[in-house]
Amino acid sequence: MGKYADAFESSISDREAFWLDAARAVDWVTPPAKALDDSAAPLYRWYPGGELNTSVNALDRHVDAGNGDRAALIWDSAMVGEVRTYSYTRLLDEVSRFAGVLAAQGVTKGDRVIVYMPMIPEAAIAMLACARIGAVHSVVFGGFAAPELATRIDDAQPVALITASGGIEPGRNIEYLPMVAKALELSEFPPTTVIVKDREQVAGSAADYDGWLDWDVETTDAAPADAVTVAATDPLYVLYTSGTTGKPKGVVRDNGGHAVAMTWSMANVYNINAGDVFWAASDVGWVVGHSYIVYAPL
Repeated sequence: MGKYADAFESSISDREAFWLDAARAVDWVTPPAKALDDSAAPLYRWYPGGELNTSVNALDRHVDAGNGDRAALIWDSAMVGEVRTYSYTRLLDEVSRFAGVLAAQGVTKGDRVIVYMPMIPEAAIAMLACARIGAVHSVVFGGFAAPELATRIDDAQPVALITASGGIEPGRNIEYLPMVAKALELSEFPPTTVIVKDREQVAGSAADYDGWLDWDVETTDAAPADAVTVAATDPLYVLYTSGTTGKPKGVVRDNGGHAVAMTWSMANVYNINAGDVFWAASDVGWVVGHSYIVYAPL
């Protein structure tokens, strides 16, 4: 409690120094000279002038530090009875190659990409791949039907949509592709690129739909994409509220403030450090899944 009290007091009495100090745990291309820009309060901007890449902080820096063989992500599926462990080196390779797939389709910095996937490793890979090239991902929970997906497509106006043939739940499989096709019909601004991760347990494939791309085919010979430097204040992702009380609202998280907050919280809130294993009860379609499945632990 003493350490907590000291940290709390420091964050209140000199918040600028506190959060600049916290930012030193993040690798920057251009380190920020200021923590908080409150010149347009109540609209705030964190780490103005700073530049970085979130995927580099999640992956490259661990490989560069000689920790490439350590486990980065463990997928333990009760539905298919499979456990798969990704080292930092392997995860970086798969993220870089899928980022190359997106880049080859013309996805570039600032573009929005919808991720409509079940809880499979490719969901995390897609998110990190977007971050790598400066694209803004918007994950839509796989439990949403076509009209809800269409609403989010029209608000985000993405250039690409990444999905899978379906999800697996106790006692049933859920086919995603018919819902995606219907959502595109309903959308005023349908994306030009659709990429599908086929799953052998769920019917349907990219080949069933004209012009849709197969994840595995596209990544086989994809050129790995280098990380794109973005401003700390550039958006990392847009995540929509449920829409239960009106039109879904897109909440935007930026790169710099998010990276610092996630890094700080793992050590100081959860007491999780290098080599520990962390598990979060969430779906990547929700903010906890973003924060504490994909970004903060990496």
